[in-house]
Amino acid sequence: MNELAIYESLLFVAGDDGLSLKEMAKLTNATTDHVLVSLDKLLNEYNSRNSSALTIIETANKYKLVTKEMYSTIVSGYAQSPLMQKLSKALLETLAIIAYKQPVTRMEIEEIRGVQLATALQKLKLRDLIKEVGRLEAPGRPVLYGTTDYFLDYFGLNGLSELPELSIEDEVEETSLFFENFQQSLD
Repeated sequence: MNELAIYESLLFVAGDDGLSLKEMAKLTNATTDHVLVSLDKLLNEYNSRNSSALTIIETANKYKLVTKEMYSTIVSGYAQSPLMQKLSKALLETLAIIAYKQPVTRMEIEEIRGVQLATALQKLKLRDLIKEVGRLEAPGRPVLYGTTDYFLDYFGLNGLSELPELSIEDEVEETSLFFENFQQSLD
């Protein structure tokens, strides 16, 4: 059997879930270093062949077999579905708050955004970008939200540490928005 074909077949079967280096090492009785070298060879093979539409990416510490970016319009035409549609600005804003502040309650998000967002949270949960990660030890025990592994995959991140840094201006703007909304509620 061709060793690179073995890793290719494992990644193909794993699909969107992908496989970690440890999982592939266990399945092939190899070391993680050996798996990494093999994946690098396979990636180089894909990149050197113009006739191949495949490549390998790493997200959330998992490796996945995917199509090259140059074929995205063709593939997206095939894969059109409500879940594949772009996120609205409102959903992206809500998702950004959750990503940076997690774990965070709905009320905390609403204070920052200044709008009610039960529908936005439902849509983000439906798309598997956020999940309930617990409950706050406070009256009413509000739900705490956080991002999912699919969130990392969707944005091509290995972890939350790869999120862009928030500048002080961003935080000041967020605080100003909160106080502006607070002031309006008092008027």
